Amino acid sequence: MAIKAKELWEELRSVISGKTIDAILPPIIFVIVNALFGLDVAALTAVGLAIMLGLVRVIRGESWFYAVGGLAGVILAAGLAYLTRQAASYFIPAMISSGLLLILAVISNLVGMPLAALASHLTRGWPLDWFEREDIQPAYREVTWMWAAFFALRLSTQVYLFQLSDPGRLAWANIVLGWPFTILILLLSYIYGIWRLRNLGGPGVHEFVEEKDPPWEGQTRGF
Repeated sequence: MAIKAKELWEELRSVISGKTIDAILPPIIFVIVNALFGLDVAALTAVGLAIMLGLVRVIRGESWFYAVGGLAGVILAAGLAYLTRQAASYFIPAMISSGLLLILAVISNLVGMPLAALASHLTRGWPLDWFEREDIQPAYREVTWMWAAFFALRLSTQVYLFQLSDPGRLAWANIVLGWPFTILILLLSYIYGIWRLRNLGGPGVHEFVEEKDPPWEGQTRGF
């Protein structure tokens, strides 16, 4: 089944629209300033940059959630670096996040409600009953294992570089394994998920809601 590039872009647009700069810029600036002027100045600069980015979001009328969340994350990261006097500690929250996501992905599959299905339910509002069908759930379960493998790769890379106390490479690893790799995983998840749903032969979500009888067309758009 062919999936158009325009369709993929529309599915990812809400994910990548303007949110990447908040994740990419502060750690880069932190590492550069730390190398040039030391840890104290780097911590203050990272927090100041996060405040500025948050204010820009508020002025533009964007969600307070991203502004406050981004600022809180940078304050925590910079605070850990300052308190431990180790620049690499700036990336401890990122490692904790990777670990929690890995645990959540594994547990969600083991209890029969895949993380990929929960994420789709929350963002799209599709009924949970549809995700729980035996001719639907395997697709979301397999995609969730894909996510778990990604989280495990990211966590192991972060821990390895953290043990080396290499904030520079940690910053680049977090950038590469952050939004760029996440976008790649989401693309693969969407392509594989639509293909897998088609092969499972279950109803599309709209056919399920409308209680249509088989044969079904299946899920042709959205995962």
